[in-house]
Formats: sequence, structure tokens, C-alpha cells
Amino acid sequence: MAVSLLANEVSDLCIGKPAVRSLPLSAAAGELAAALRRVARSGAAACVAVTGPARAVVGRVGLADVLCFLCTEPEALARPAAALAKPVSAILPKDGAGEVRRVDPRSSILEALDAVLSGAQVLAVPLRAGGRKKQLAGGAAAADFCWLTQEDLVRYFLNSIGLFYHVAARSVSSLGLVRTDFLSVRPGESALSAVPLIRRAVATETAVAVVTEDGHLVGEISPALLAACDETAAAAIATLSVADLMAYADYFGSPPEHILRAVKAGLKDKGLDAMLDLIEDETLSSFSPLSASSSSDEETGRAQLRRPSSGSYGRRSAEEPVVCSPASSLVAVMVQALAHRVSYVWVLDEDDDCRLAGIVTFADVLRVFREQLQ
Repeated sequence: MAVSLLANEVSDLCIGKPAVRSLPLSAAAGELAAALRRVARSGAAACVAVTGPARAVVGRVGLADVLCFLCTEPEALARPAAALAKPVSAILPKDGAGEVRRVDPRSSILEALDAVLSGAQVLAVPLRAGGRKKQLAGGAAAADFCWLTQEDLVRYFLNSIGLFYHVAARSVSSLGLVRTDFLSVRPGESALSAVPLIRRAVATETAVAVVTEDGHLVGEISPALLAACDETAAAAIATLSVADLMAYADYFGSPPEHILRAVKAGLKDKGLDAMLDLIEDETLSSFSPLSASSSSDEETGRAQLRRPSSGSYGRRSAEEPVVCSPASSLVAVMVQALAHRVSYVWVLDEDDDCRLAGIVTFADVLRVFREQLQ
């Protein structure tokens, strides 16, 4: 079983994957924010790579990282333009969380799996012109690379799930996959107090559960949800409650007037006049027919806050958090997560009034397959 399943190489999982957008460590944070908007408009994953000397990949960043930076960097909210002029290196986590690891295209699936299970959040795989044959023949030096994620590996094992029939139908509870050490906040808590949890959610490819006092799941704050906003969402995090932040993000960063008024009032109370001015300027410019076609977003290194021009002016169709029960089978949870493009599923206990019981993550699912391969 293991021989036939692991005969493929990492390059086989990268067929058709696009090259990753990358920026050097010296690029300004504002340039990163503009790049993230362009990536989001293309429909690709809303993150870019940060490269060091010789284009070595040193990190992966998304809009959630930018927002956490603006909310925790001293004086960033008071002087957002100055904060966004700082280099991207200031945004990368200092504790090594969310590690990016380079993997040779000729590496085995098992090597890629072990790299993820040993702490790599994502794998950077060089792409070479000419496809796999040229890679094997040692073609031209790689100029681009793609991401290999936990989702890619889970999808790969799902395609061979028949080989794991003895565990595929078992419940996630019986397999010990229901973690109870999930990240959570209360709806009425300050969104700013949740920033450390959001950072951990980014590093662990999960989300922060929003849970009532009696243990019911009412929503989540995920990196994907925050990616629907822009840098001005830092003002919402700094001033709103967790519940109101979910509503703010649910409108792609163009919230109802009453939420926008609450953000402005909070900024005024905290004396964050620079951020307040930018919020008001953006409110006006979002109604300008020229704002969507402005070329200023393409100017590199310019620390300017601007709303995305695509899909940002109406209410989006918000999805509820993806949930399962402790009795759900392993294969059912895998299909469910992949269908919703998430790397985790919340577990609700039907025997306890559907209270939140835990979380199943892709990392733990992959550990099950690794154990079976042994």
C-alpha cells in the first residue's frame, strides 16, 4: 500500500499550480498590502511570499498578518502611514510560527508529509519550465515556486481513501482527532484583545471560535474572513467588539452605516485622528467611479490605505462555520472541509445541546495517515 501510494513525487501534487507572488524583505508593508489586493483580485490564495537573499523563501504573509501588525506595533494606529512604510520584515512572526520550508520537487510525498507534521505551515516547491521531465533532467534554474499546503496533502490522501478503509469510516472521536484546546473568545469581548489569538490562528491554519457563555458557537474570526477586508479593518479591530468585527468583515470591509459610525466614534475617543482621517477619506473615495480604476494601487512602496476595487461594495454571502459531530467519520470530515476550502472543522456535541466540543484540524488528520503508513 505504502509503495503504491508514495511512488509519486512532490512535483506531481504541484501540476497546474500557479507561481507564488513574492516580495523582498526590504519591501514596504504598504507595498505588501497592495500586492495582497492584487492577488485577491486574481482569485488566488490571499497571501504572498517574502524572500531573502538569493530569493530564499523566509515567510508567507496575508492580510491578517498586516492587521495584527497594525494593531500591535507601537504607534501604528496613531500613525498608520508611517507603520505601512516599514519593511515587510517587521511583519514576519519573531517566534518562528508559520514556518515556510523549501522542498525539492523530486522529494517524496512522505518527505513532504513529515515536513508538515514537524512544524512547517506550508512548503515552497520550485517550479521549472518544461514540466516534470525537465525537472528530472535538471532543467533551467527555478525562478518561481508554488505553495504545497496541508489541503493539498489531505486531498491527495482522500483520492486514495480506499487504501485506508479501516480508518476512513471511523469517527473522528474514536480516532482521537477532537481537540479541546481550540482558540476562543466571547462575542462581547474587545476585538483588540483577540489579536494574539488571531496570530496563533494564522500560524496553526485554524480560526478563533466565537463562543457564548453557555458554550454555543456563534461564529468565527478566521484569516480568510479578514482577507475579505483591507488595511482599514485595523480600525475596526481597535474599536469594535468581537461580534461587531464579524459583522464588519461580513460586509467585505464596507459595513452598514451604524457599524462605521461606531468605528469612527471609537477612533475619536482614543485620539486616533490619523486613522480616523483615513477612514473618512476612504468612505468618500469608495463612492468615486474613478477609485476602482486608479493606478495608485499599483505604485510600489506607497503606504496608502485603499479599499479593494473588486467585490467590496455589497454584502457578501457569508458562510456559517463548518461543523461536524463527534460521530462524523474521518472521510466525511475530510470531504466537508475540502468542499468549504477550510483546514479545520468545529465539532458540536449533539448530546450536549450542540455546544462546541472541539476542533478537528488537517494537521491531525494527516497524522492519522502518517501512522497508517508506518
